[in-house]
Amino acid sequence: MALTESILDILRELLPAQRPIALHEPAFTEAEKRLVDDCLDSGWVSSVGKYVDRFEEQLSEYTEIPHTIATVNGTAALHTCLILAGVQPGDEVLMPALTFIGSANPVAYQGAIPHFVDCETETLGVDPQGLNDYLAEISEQRDDTCFNKTTGRPIRALMVVHVLGHPARMAELAEIAARYRLVLIEDAAESLGSWRDGQHTGSWGQLSALSFNGNKIITSGGGGAILTRDPELAQRARHLTTTAKQPHPWAFEHDAIAYNYRLPNINAALGCAQLEQLPQRLTQKRRLADHYREAFAPLNDVQLQVAPEVCHSNHWLNLLLLPNREERDRLLDAAHAEKILLRPFWTPLHQQPMFADAPRMSLANSEDLFARGVCLPSSAQLAGGQA
Repeated sequence: MALTESILDILRELLPAQRPIALHEPAFTEAEKRLVDDCLDSGWVSSVGKYVDRFEEQLSEYTEIPHTIATVNGTAALHTCLILAGVQPGDEVLMPALTFIGSANPVAYQGAIPHFVDCETETLGVDPQGLNDYLAEISEQRDDTCFNKTTGRPIRALMVVHVLGHPARMAELAEIAARYRLVLIEDAAESLGSWRDGQHTGSWGQLSALSFNGNKIITSGGGGAILTRDPELAQRARHLTTTAKQPHPWAFEHDAIAYNYRLPNINAALGCAQLEQLPQRLTQKRRLADHYREAFAPLNDVQLQVAPEVCHSNHWLNLLLLPNREERDRLLDAAHAEKILLRPFWTPLHQQPMFADAPRMSLANSEDLFARGVCLPSSAQLAGGQA
């Protein structure tokens, strides 16, 4: 109990007295009201309108990735990425076990099988060395395709997740994907505003996905986006997410089974206003991470997970590692009793019943981080003051 009380003392000192304190809350200004009102006045509230176009253009300008296709949510964006990557029923997709279930569900939508790989403790992303050693052992190349020697199934793609906003070691992972002939997909849902080696997350993969859910660093209420440097993939993404409708002034002609995945204009208006505030949000998030780091430094029994110095993380969520699962659960119970809404890490996906039989490598780091990790309240406004 002594450790729990020490941690709670720090949180009581750092956080506002008003309760409850959520894990990550949105923040709005008059700008959001102004743009949403303008959208309502225009009558263009659905999947066509000037704010959809503006949001896509501004995201491309910010990320320096030339093609952006806004979608109704991040899951829709990731699902479309998998379709465009050629993922078919019976394929395997390499992906981390320590991620939100929204990363794995679209793989299942395609009739494919998640193949879980471990993370490293520094970035929380896929461990390049561990992945390379594992693939050297379990895979073989036939007809320019990577196959799992045990299951006989094609391994079609590698999905990398930038966990808690920290950029994974993408240069190394991109080399591995090329060596094993895997399509590289980035799940950048948590990492808008994160950079590594001078590139925004989403820059290395052939296809990448963002999310603008209400708990992300900026929100459009619900929303996501597909990012790509490939103009042909961008055209196909836009077509597939718009019911594959053929251009025509009045006819309804479609040339494929497709999806109604486009972001409504009213949500894009909200997103445009939020995106204008991203630089200030990032400054606040980094200030909050510094506050936590300084506050927890004197406690020898805990470790605040810190992004590597080579990264420019958005610090979406701040992760505290405790000595063991018992201490973790004790802290969660005590904090919730005070309405400080800490959360554990996501349950690793191989421990979810629908994916219990999925192929996997040893997942020691994923299981340890889940057992010991607690996510701290990380809303930008908790940093106090102005950016």
